[in-house]
Amino acid sequence: MSRRRVAYYYDPDVGAYTFGYNQYLKPHRVKMTHDLIAAYDMLDKMHVLRPKRSTADALTAFHTDEYVQFLSRVTPETFAKLSFNGTRFLIGDDNPPFEGLFEFSSISAGGSISAAQRITCGAADIAINWAGGLHHAKKSEASGFCYVNDIVLGILELLRDVARVLYIDIDCHHGDGVEEAFYTTDRVMTCSFHKYGNYFPGTGTQEDKGRGKGKGYSVNIPLKDGITDEAFKSVFEPVVSKILDVYRPSVVVLQCGADSLAGDKLGCFNLTMHGHAHCVQYLRQKNVPLVLLGGGGYTVKNVARAWTYETACALGIEDTIDPLLPYNEYFDWFGPRFRLEIVSSNMEDLNVRDGSLNVVRQKALEQLSELNPVPSVGMHDVPRESIATHLWRGADHGEARDDLDARLAHSDIEDSDNDNDSEPYPRSRRARRARAGRMSIVTNAYLNPPTAKRRFFPRPVGSGLDVSALLPATEREDVLKYGSRDEMLRTHV
Repeated sequence: MSRRRVAYYYDPDVGAYTFGYNQYLKPHRVKMTHDLIAAYDMLDKMHVLRPKRSTADALTAFHTDEYVQFLSRVTPETFAKLSFNGTRFLIGDDNPPFEGLFEFSSISAGGSISAAQRITCGAADIAINWAGGLHHAKKSEASGFCYVNDIVLGILELLRDVARVLYIDIDCHHGDGVEEAFYTTDRVMTCSFHKYGNYFPGTGTQEDKGRGKGKGYSVNIPLKDGITDEAFKSVFEPVVSKILDVYRPSVVVLQCGADSLAGDKLGCFNLTMHGHAHCVQYLRQKNVPLVLLGGGGYTVKNVARAWTYETACALGIEDTIDPLLPYNEYFDWFGPRFRLEIVSSNMEDLNVRDGSLNVVRQKALEQLSELNPVPSVGMHDVPRESIATHLWRGADHGEARDDLDARLAHSDIEDSDNDNDSEPYPRSRRARRARAGRMSIVTNAYLNPPTAKRRFFPRPVGSGLDVSALLPATEREDVLKYGSRDEMLRTHV
């Protein structure tokens, strides 16, 4: 296998941060990965670089000024005041305000931006940032353990110098934040392979294809529990091959979320280390500039195993490394087997059992067949600032709902009463209403963020006065909806 110039970004401080004792995401996993990579003597085969941490100004290339300022100031002590008691920016228990939050986010984003710069300047064929891949963060809100969307920031950096970027996501969770950011442009194609159903973030159906100039350039591969190496390969290769043929990307960004591995604490797929790494191997063989990022992964010893092996794949030495783990600082964590590989479990592959995988693959290929080959892009006509402008900008915080929420709530309204049981993922009005809300990545339950409480007053008995006429407009609408104020009170209380 031909040699590739690999740039590897790592900040030694990344492992010092913690989201909290009971949180699933452990930044320490990146340090474990680095230590194992070093133990396999891979560091001298790459350009090892410490990334420049992102400044607040750099983060505003995507995120709002107000949100970035909040991240730079928030601490566990100031959280309640700055977030208006948890109603803004950090909603739910998945995104706690931990010490060093801004510094951690700066490391993650800085690594992805630096990796992009290394690719565009021609100094590397493959650039790696295992501290990146935080694909759920929105323009002005944290989500699913993700505070800053380093992927979007890295892609924006790429778009300064290249015409088209392909983003591929193999995390068990849908790459909603990245898809949302580039939903209306054809300069970025997003392709996400993820679990869909009653599962965070509740998005990523095949009906979500993009909008405006971006219509057709969002590709979603919704999967069910238990997908195996063979089944995943049977959908990954034909879809990605078709994208490469039709779209001809200048650079590919691959998010290597490790929660799609068998045995992950929050995942539900059944991929082995080799099945997961096959995605890296497949793209490496295509000789297209490649950025490798981390992502999810909550069984930390398996995260370290997978990303170490995928680093070897980037270097083209995966066939030469010892399956027995070398001694390292975290050696005891890898017991009792002390081997590199991650094996599958005996869980059933629901994608094959009901034939839904064939339907999903065919729909994706049909979508790609409808695209015009290689969209024409005038570099000077599409400045960096024009990307993601469909998202709200400068709106009042009470209206701070991302464009994706409204889009999901509105999707497929015409079919709301005609759900087809033969579809691989049947829809219902209740399901669509739920999709428009926020979910917890831990419980997969929909969140009900705190809201300002209304005050209700009893209607004067026998007054004959239409009290609803004196109410604010929102309450008058409720009275009309329920028929009477008394009925409204009984419903709300």
